[in-house]
Amino acid sequence: MIRHCVWIKFRADVDAAERAAIYADLEALVGRIDGLERASFGANVSPEGLGQGFADGFMMDFADATARDAYLVDPDHKAAGARLVAAAEGGVAGILVFDMDV
Repeated sequence: MIRHCVWIKFRADVDAAERAAIYADLEALVGRIDGLERASFGANVSPEGLGQGFADGFMMDFADATARDAYLVDPDHKAAGARLVAAAEGGVAGILVFDMDV
């Protein structure tokens, strides 16, 4: 299984409704893209203080790398990704992506 982890520094002017709408666009891909099994979204609640400004994030679990790769090129993912980049502080600089084989 591939776990796709995305950490985000949202711009200060991006409100909770816009964040929820971005997450809803991404969550709508579950069940539509073969092998995209689940997604979870939320704020950083760690008490350690090591988030380096990444206050929000999400994880998506894929059956395998083939499913993840199909997601990456999917037009709806690209649209949601563009919306996410536009909402991130500094664009792409405000997003950290980390995939791991679990």
